[in-house]
Amino acid sequence: MKKFIFVSGGVCSSLGKGVAASAIGALLEGRGLTVRMVKCDPYINVDAGTMSPYQHGEVYVTDDGAETDLDLGNYARFTNSSLSRENSITTGQVYEAVIRKERGGEYLGRCVQVIPHITDEIKSRITAVADADTDVVIVEIGGTVGDIESVPFLEAARQFIHESGEGNALSVHLTLIPEVPGGELKTKPTQHSVKSMQQQGIQPDLLICRAPVMLDESTGRKIALFTNVEPDAVFTSYNITGTIYEIPLIFFEQKLDQVLLRKMRVESRHADLKPWYTMMEKFRARRGSVRVGIVGKYMELHDSYKSVYEALFHAGLAAGVEVALAKIDSAALEAAPDSEGVLGKGGEDVDAVLVPGGFGERGVGGMVRAASWARTRGVPYFGICLGMQIMVIEWAREVLGWKDADSTEFCQETGHPVVSLLAEQLDVTDFGGTMRLGRSESAAAPDTLVFAAYKEARLFERHRHRYEFSNKYRAAMTESGLRISALTPDGALVEAVEWPDHPWGVGVQFHPEFSSKPVAPHPLFRDFIIAARDRKGKG
Repeated sequence: MKKFIFVSGGVCSSLGKGVAASAIGALLEGRGLTVRMVKCDPYINVDAGTMSPYQHGEVYVTDDGAETDLDLGNYARFTNSSLSRENSITTGQVYEAVIRKERGGEYLGRCVQVIPHITDEIKSRITAVADADTDVVIVEIGGTVGDIESVPFLEAARQFIHESGEGNALSVHLTLIPEVPGGELKTKPTQHSVKSMQQQGIQPDLLICRAPVMLDESTGRKIALFTNVEPDAVFTSYNITGTIYEIPLIFFEQKLDQVLLRKMRVESRHADLKPWYTMMEKFRARRGSVRVGIVGKYMELHDSYKSVYEALFHAGLAAGVEVALAKIDSAALEAAPDSEGVLGKGGEDVDAVLVPGGFGERGVGGMVRAASWARTRGVPYFGICLGMQIMVIEWAREVLGWKDADSTEFCQETGHPVVSLLAEQLDVTDFGGTMRLGRSESAAAPDTLVFAAYKEARLFERHRHRYEFSNKYRAAMTESGLRISALTPDGALVEAVEWPDHPWGVGVQFHPEFSSKPVAPHPLFRDFIIAARDRKGKG
């Protein structure tokens, strides 16, 4: 029988449920089990596609084009779990589906209620994730126990645990052990958090205690006594100075995976965590650093570019250097007297520039200035989605002399719309889920930096955009020297461009950050950081 693990959180938000759930997934995969991950989000939005990056962080895109919560990015980086729109369940989706069924007469005139109709819909969606090869489904329940929005999901988890029978569905609860002045750790918040879970009808099987330090044995026994959890099922997620990717190994040392296997009545298999140990060896072996200037719109919230930052960290492991992030607000750069004061004269302030994706006109001028600065000074540059379009606009203005060149997203009246709306987007009025979304194929040209990175011509990456390089200007661009390094297989759309006579200037219309992992850094990010490292070494 397939096993299910429900991961919930208590006391406060931002304790790291997503990382804890992902680390559990990595441990179970190390034991030879096939894992699927699910995120239950209490918000009423149907998906994360129309949510502000300032409020919610980045939108993570799956292969099939679902716009999801950023926690799915954690799942992808820690595990090999296949991810699709099925792996993201929101309150909006659930209620929308139930109302559609009610309108269609599926409930035969009965009164439609939270229990059983909403909870049944949640359970059916969780069950649908488990395919024939799945051993364990790990379900993260967003929010904090006690939040009214999370109640239907917790009730569905309670029913699931009750109906599945002992050992087939477990509850893992993440909670907080705060430290008060004087250095004393307080367990009372954890006790109250578990009581809140018990009031929901769920007795946690394992506790993961978020604490500043490793809990001693006596504190663990005290927590177990007051929460009805076995002493060997109380674990610590303590503060670390290194990287979150060490957490699977920290849990492994505490035998968390062994306790899970025992409680699920699954035969313990050989533990293979070599990729994670190798990754940590690379982390500790890094020498030197490179400073990457991230020129973007949403710099106030770190999670707005979460996957980009993580992919840069992974690339640093491959290049053997620490990657320091210089977060540069593109609007501030646009307003600055000159680029030198922000990016550095001669490149001493940043060793490379990355312009990530984004929407809207604000700050675009600063991005164009950053691209021009990097191109003319031979500083490695990586443009992603909008960042590639910025390369095209800058080239048209500065090399071809078309000072009014622009994207029709920013200026409908431009005389040179070098970036324009996709044909299929012309009549779109809804904003949610209507862009070019998901995984598609590109063909890399030989003797290009893109081909050198992937070491093959066929590329499969994910997209999230409405605007494209305008084919009307393709000939003028290439004749003036801009290199088109990847196209769609039919040659219809430009997927990547490169600067000629430049150490490393690459722009891609897709989002390679979504497929980077700490144990398998993305080749484009890897080569970008290697170029930055080599340039700094020559300086």
